[in-house]
Amino acid sequence: MERREFTHLASAGLFGLLGGEHLGGPNRVCRESDPAEKRLVLLGLNALARAHELSYFADGHRGASLVSAHLLLQENGLPAEARARIEQLFDANWAKAPLCAPFPEEAPAPEQIGKIGAALAESRGQLRQVGHDAIFAMMAIKGFRLLPAAATPRRLRVESCNSDCRSKPRAIQPWRDVEPDPAIQPPAFTATADASRFVLREASAAVDRFRGFGQGYAGHMLTFGQALVELAAMGDVEWAESCRRAFCKYVTVTRLGPQAGDRRIADHAPSTVRPNSLEYWQRRGEKTLEIGHVFKYPYSYYELLRRAEDPALRKEWDAKAFHIF
Repeated sequence: MERREFTHLASAGLFGLLGGEHLGGPNRVCRESDPAEKRLVLLGLNALARAHELSYFADGHRGASLVSAHLLLQENGLPAEARARIEQLFDANWAKAPLCAPFPEEAPAPEQIGKIGAALAESRGQLRQVGHDAIFAMMAIKGFRLLPAAATPRRLRVESCNSDCRSKPRAIQPWRDVEPDPAIQPPAFTATADASRFVLREASAAVDRFRGFGQGYAGHMLTFGQALVELAAMGDVEWAESCRRAFCKYVTVTRLGPQAGDRRIADHAPSTVRPNSLEYWQRRGEKTLEIGHVFKYPYSYYELLRRAEDPALRKEWDAKAFHIF
């Protein structure tokens, strides 16, 4: 696959991924209250597919957060009331917006899903916007595999890029693409527990390092690292390992800590309420989703803790998790 195809796929909200009328017919409304419908996944895939037409980075986040929300609910056994509340929040923000609108029905082409991973590998170790090429790609791949009927050609726009789309400056851009510290050697991403522990330790250190400067570095350590662990766990080892150099660059950047001129951001107030509880979602206001980290961070956090199987790390994180939630 040529680099121009990667640019097109990336600018297509990580790979022009979704669309399609609500599965089952144009007038059918799928509710996440029946998890088998995977409504949030479908909405997320629609958003990812359309993001490049609107705001590729912000709307790519929103699409990935919808998929993350479904997985957060499923993997952590949240009660039906939490599922209903999360749907309320999405309906009040993005679910009814053009971003998540249905795509025309067409025959699916799930055999094309692999082109997302192939495009990701074309980055050749370049660090792109805090690893969002990997984060969005993993969510798209996982989402399509959860809903293969949604893997339609219009969602998976993988044709060669033409001059029009090349002219759109919306591809995921290089960001702080420094040389990685050679001392940083994460475990193989197939070593699920060890790799998860590595990511959690780096993210924990970043929480401490960036207090008073916001927790985007720590949060994205979780989401970037978990995306690679998850890809490997799905069997997509080559795609995960193709991002190893970029991930090491990100670890290098986070270990430097805040830099001169970085904006100070007030820390979150201490709280014991966590996103795996109904109370957390009941407390959130209608317009507090921003671009979706509220779903992406906790999904990655709980997945990494589950895979790490490390009581000491779990205890360490429980004392500071409020910083990222």
